[in-house]
Amino acid sequence: MPDSLPQREHARWRLPLLALVVLLIVLVPFLLQRVADRRVGEAAAMVAHTLEVENTLQMLSAAIRNLEGAGLARAAGVDAPILDERVAYSEALIKPLLDHAEELTRDNPRQQVRMGALRTSLEERIVQIDRVLAAATEERQAEIRRLVENFPVQAPISALIQTERDILAVRNADAARVQRQARVLAWGSLGAQVLLILGLAALAMRDAGRRTAAEGMSRRADARAGVVLDTVREPIVLIDAGLRVVMHNAAFAELFGIEGDIRGTPLADAGDAWRDEETLRRLRDVLLRGRELWDFERQQRTVDGVDRVMLVNARSMALPDRDDLVALVTASDISAQKASETHIRELNRQLEGKVDQVSDVNRELEAFSYSVSHDLRAPLRHIAGFADKLGRHLGDGLDDKGRHYLDVIGGSAKRMSALIDDLLVYSRLGRSALRLQTVDMQSLVEETRAMLDANNSIDNPGHHVEWRIAHMPVVVGDDNMLRQLWTNLLGNAVKYSTGSEPAVIDVDHRAGDDGLHHFSVRDNGAGFDMAYAGKLFGVFQRLHAASEFSGTGIGLASVKRVVTRHNGQVWAESAPGEGATFHFTLPANPDARQGTPRT
Repeated sequence: MPDSLPQREHARWRLPLLALVVLLIVLVPFLLQRVADRRVGEAAAMVAHTLEVENTLQMLSAAIRNLEGAGLARAAGVDAPILDERVAYSEALIKPLLDHAEELTRDNPRQQVRMGALRTSLEERIVQIDRVLAAATEERQAEIRRLVENFPVQAPISALIQTERDILAVRNADAARVQRQARVLAWGSLGAQVLLILGLAALAMRDAGRRTAAEGMSRRADARAGVVLDTVREPIVLIDAGLRVVMHNAAFAELFGIEGDIRGTPLADAGDAWRDEETLRRLRDVLLRGRELWDFERQQRTVDGVDRVMLVNARSMALPDRDDLVALVTASDISAQKASETHIRELNRQLEGKVDQVSDVNRELEAFSYSVSHDLRAPLRHIAGFADKLGRHLGDGLDDKGRHYLDVIGGSAKRMSALIDDLLVYSRLGRSALRLQTVDMQSLVEETRAMLDANNSIDNPGHHVEWRIAHMPVVVGDDNMLRQLWTNLLGNAVKYSTGSEPAVIDVDHRAGDDGLHHFSVRDNGAGFDMAYAGKLFGVFQRLHAASEFSGTGIGLASVKRVVTRHNGQVWAESAPGEGATFHFTLPANPDARQGTPRT
């Protein structure tokens, strides 16, 4: 059975790793020993260096003493050629020895300082010796005393030698320590070699056991993968670079009518469905050009003779038992989905037609409403005018019943005129374009309240209204439409709270977390039954009798139209005898869309 991918990778690296371990066993101890030998050699060189410095200083001291002895003998009156040779020899030897000592002590700054002082003192001492030799007999004693008392040489040399001996002691200790470390390193390297060899043996034994276990697990994994692959109901096939079948699952064989083992045969032999040149070309690109095939839609005929819409996907992958890449190809039957999409498109097309029809009807209704409103004005003026003329013409001859008839005619004409005006406003709210600008809602509410208070003082002077208006924001909207909205809402609040004294009207605002402005108008008036709330914002819909409260039934419909055109929502809450609260929202961005308005 083929090995798993980790096992193959492990086998591929096993031999290089073994060679590396053997190399480490042989090379690392050798390198460590070389390092130890080098350190021992460096320690020995440092000891020799210290000894050389001491020897040079001893020779320099001897040369100085030889020079001084010869010079003092000459000063004492001894005249011998050997003394001149000693002076010349010492003078010739001192400078090279001094230079050599300075060169040897360059690694020690303190010694260099001492050498500088020694050189200065020595040069002065040689000059003084020359003065002693050149002085007259009566002056020699003074020059000799100056030579003895000044320009010390032996003390600095002794200090230099003592310092070098101290350094020598430290370096001898370092050399001994390095030698001990070298011996420990040698024994440690030997122990490491033994441990590495034992470790290799243990790893080899464990690897053999693991390989045996891995082969068993690989066989079981292959069997399990085969079962899983056959369980998948989506057709799957693996092909190589030559578009030959490597393996396939049961769903692939069932859908395309494959019998027997077709491994190694061209994919085109799997049925007419796979002989399409475009499909084969794209599969070659997946394997030869490293591309991926996603949602390639083709029509294929399956074994049952049905033409199905198949969605082909393919991508390259590596198998643990092959060195080349294969392509995993899946073929998904989306025939039902395509049929559903076609049906949905047809429904959408029909819906668009219905929407166009509704839009046409709405436009016709708007035009009809506008036309009727204008055409009705002249007859209404005639009715009202002639009723008034008739009343004046009859004068005192008109009885109470006739007077009542004329009053009904005039009142009906006025009510019809008001209805026409409201219809015109409602029509204009639907047809006119939005002129968006910044609107101060505080000013609109205050202006509307002032107008309503003035009208109320004339029409119903006994009705007192207490206003409670919260701080209103500045919004973006159509100023005229929003003015109409507040006129209708606040006017309704005043009208339907006539029976409550004093009437209390709350106008509130709050900013929602969803970026909406939430406005509300609450009164303590007559209220209404929420069972009829669905009719509240319809045209000509009234929840109270005309004899109880005047009105045309268009005001709240106009409110809804204004709010809807500003992409807002409007709804109401109430109970009979407990007042009503009308809510509406306006988005901070008037282009934002909201969901279905609440009722």
